[in-house]
Amino acid sequence: MNGRTKPPDVGGTDAARPPLVRELLLVAGLFLVYKLGRQLATGHTGEAFHNARQVWDLERAVHLPGEGAVQSLLLHGDGLAQIANTYYATVHFPITAAFLIWLYLRRPAHYVWARRVLAVLTSAALVLPFVYPLAPPRMLAATHLVDTAHVYGPSVYGPPSSDHLSNQFAAMPSLHFGWALMVAIGLIVATRSRWRWLWLLHPLVTLLVIVGTANHYWLDAIVATAMLGGALALIHRPQRTVSTAGRGSEQLAPAEEKVLVGAGR
Repeated sequence: MNGRTKPPDVGGTDAARPPLVRELLLVAGLFLVYKLGRQLATGHTGEAFHNARQVWDLERAVHLPGEGAVQSLLLHGDGLAQIANTYYATVHFPITAAFLIWLYLRRPAHYVWARRVLAVLTSAALVLPFVYPLAPPRMLAATHLVDTAHVYGPSVYGPPSSDHLSNQFAAMPSLHFGWALMVAIGLIVATRSRWRWLWLLHPLVTLLVIVGTANHYWLDAIVATAMLGGALALIHRPQRTVSTAGRGSEQLAPAEEKVLVGAGR
C-alpha cells in the first residue's frame, strides 16, 4: 500500500455493496418462504389449543405477569386499542424493509450481516409451528382476553377456518418481536449517535402491542429472543470503523496527512 491509499473501510459505505437485483430476489424469496412455510404448517388445531393451555399454565407457574395486565391498559378506550391494532398490522414489514434498505445504501457490510441474521431467524422460526403449533391467547378461552382486532379493528386475520393467507396457529415464536429486536440491535451496532439506544423502544412497543392485543404470549417473545441470540452468535457482525460509526470519510483526512508525512521521512 502506498502513502496515498486509503485504508479499507470494513463495514462502512466503502464496503462492497451486493448486487441490487440479487438482493431483491433473495429478500423476496425469503418473504415467500416465510409466507409459504406458515401456510404449510396449518392444521393441527387440537394440538395447537392443547399447547396453548400448556404455555398459559407454564407462564402462571413461573409467575410471569398476566397478559391481561397489558391488555387492560388498551381497553380504557377504543383509541388505544385501535392504535395498537394498527401498529401490529402495519409496522412489522415496512420498518424491517426500511431498515434493510438503509443498511444496503449506507452500511453495506452491516446489511449483509443483518440480512443473514434475519434469514437464519426466520428459517428457524418456520420450523417450530410444524413441531409445536400454538393457538394465540385471543383464541384460548382460559385467558379471558379480548380479541382487540376483531372488536375494535383493524384486523389482519379472518376466521381461522377460511384464512388462507396466514397460519394463526403459529404464535411461537413471535417474528413480530424477533424482527423488531433485530432492527434495534442492527441500528445500534451500525451507528454511533448518542440517541441510538432509543431504537430499543421499537421492540419494547412491539412487545406491549403483541401481548396487549392477545396475539402472542410472553413466551413467544422469549423464544424469539433466544432464537435471535443464537443467530447473532452464529453470524458475526462486521467490525466497527470510523465510517460505520456514522462519520464521513472526509474526517479521516488528518490521519491520512500524518501517514503521508511519515512516508516522506
